[in-house]
Amino acid sequence: MKRWIDRLARWGATCLRPRSLATVLIAVTATVGFSGCGVGYIVRGAYEEARLLWNRRPISAELASDRPLSPQLRAKLETVLSVREFAADKLGLNAGGAYLTVTQVDQAAIVHVVMAAPRDSLRPYTWWFPVVGAVPYRGYFEESQAAAKAREMEAAGYDTMVRSAVAFSSLGFFDDPLLSNLLRLDRVELASVIIHELFHRTYFLPGHVMFDESAATWVGARGAVAFFEATEGPDSPEAAEARSMLESNLKFSRFLLAEQARLLKIYMSGRPRAEILEQREAAFAQIQSDYARLAPGLNGLERFDLDKEPLNNAVLINYLIYFHDLDNFEILLRLNHGDLKATIRQIVDLAQANPDDPFYAIWQATRNAPRP
Repeated sequence: MKRWIDRLARWGATCLRPRSLATVLIAVTATVGFSGCGVGYIVRGAYEEARLLWNRRPISAELASDRPLSPQLRAKLETVLSVREFAADKLGLNAGGAYLTVTQVDQAAIVHVVMAAPRDSLRPYTWWFPVVGAVPYRGYFEESQAAAKAREMEAAGYDTMVRSAVAFSSLGFFDDPLLSNLLRLDRVELASVIIHELFHRTYFLPGHVMFDESAATWVGARGAVAFFEATEGPDSPEAAEARSMLESNLKFSRFLLAEQARLLKIYMSGRPRAEILEQREAAFAQIQSDYARLAPGLNGLERFDLDKEPLNNAVLINYLIYFHDLDNFEILLRLNHGDLKATIRQIVDLAQANPDDPFYAIWQATRNAPRP
């Protein structure tokens, strides 16, 4: 297998710039989650990633072209360039050559992700891949393939969820283009996504997807606040929207922690499995009721969608991955006197020093501070 990849990489080096096909193969298995040893997966993943790279066009060329752009589209493209510069200069993130280009994609989702979990546990089913280690999802380019995998996992007794992914980071393996489907977002959401992905490019802890994604969620939302306050003023509509989005993320994170504790009490009770499964259905109903009360106070409900499908463990894990214990990051910022760049650096330093449990390291650093 290794010899096959090496031969393919030597061929790809003559066809792809700025990185070889080997890098594309690594990036695809690392960021999308395709079967690490399946030749068919690797070839398809390499093809799709190479297609995104091949079709890149400089954003500056789009802005300077004679092709008419709506004021909204022009503003979003200009925002992307400004955000990446701000993220590098003011936040210390590794922007490199990422998001200087744009690639047209026709579909809303570029990959479909399957997640699974036992019916009596909040520990996700994981797949192992090169570079990133164990990850709680597996990706497919065809939605029908993702649905088939979900049915297979359900038949084996697991809860499942299939979700769409509209963006991903190559973790710095190459210069990611802006995918045109992201231009459907408003400027605040777009800024948050770009900063989120640039954090992944800056730091990624293999085997700890929940930490990686939750940290990136917080950095993206808090970074968007900093960007719009600095560039358009604290009283601008965009800055107010960014603050509202951040506060909604924090509220949702607190909600998830409480509901997670409710379920863990049931799952760790030691009762017979049949009784646990019965009790969890009552807990799911209560979670939906609690969410119905919370939802009116959340900004950007499409980010949460907890009431759009039947609850199960896989659905909850999907949200826990992205919104786990965000308050501790916010407290760390307060301890750094509002210095976001220093806080991001400390998050990375703490994770690097404590790779076995980075969440615990963040908690230790903030444990004596007042809680919300």
